[in-house]
Amino acid sequence: MQRRLMCQSLLPLAGAFLFATSGPALAETVAEQKAEIQKMRSATLARLYKVHPAAKADVQKAAGYAVFSNVGINLILLSAAGGSGVAHDNGSGQDIYMKMVSGGFGIGLGVKDFRGVFVFSTTEKLKQFTESGWEASAQADAAAKAGDKGGAAAGAITVAPGVKLYQLTENGLALQATIQGTKYFKNDDLNGR
Repeated sequence: MQRRLMCQSLLPLAGAFLFATSGPALAETVAEQKAEIQKMRSATLARLYKVHPAAKADVQKAAGYAVFSNVGINLILLSAAGGSGVAHDNGSGQDIYMKMVSGGFGIGLGVKDFRGVFVFSTTEKLKQFTESGWEASAQADAAAKAGDKGGAAAGAITVAPGVKLYQLTENGLALQATIQGTKYFKNDDLNGR
């Protein structure tokens, strides 16, 4: 009973956090929001290429990729995260603006800020991600080894058939990628629909 009351009292706080972090500020124009996401994408890719140079060829030869900025928070028993990003079709050059949200239960306290770069091996995988949305229902764990010791999928983690993820934290490539309970979907406001 006490645990249930605690969770119920934390839900509004988590909801407010998700609302605040699920995308660029509401006061910005659509053009400003898009520009902010484009800036985040450029900075994230530049950082990825710096810490893992082989990722550049991986992204360029792929059918497409998606870059997300994610801020998460753990409040005792409840965790929530929200973010925004853009998927890019390498064949057509089209950008599709997206959002992400996640939540769950677990013991912890703190804030986690990370960037994710998804790489899609086929146009079908990219289209499935952007058109139907995507929900990560399992945790993706793998070691990302550095230097000449090799790496798990060259620093990327396979999160689904034909879909790899590079996850960046403050310290570089994440040692594991956790995307359990995360939903990715189109941002209709920014895509004009």
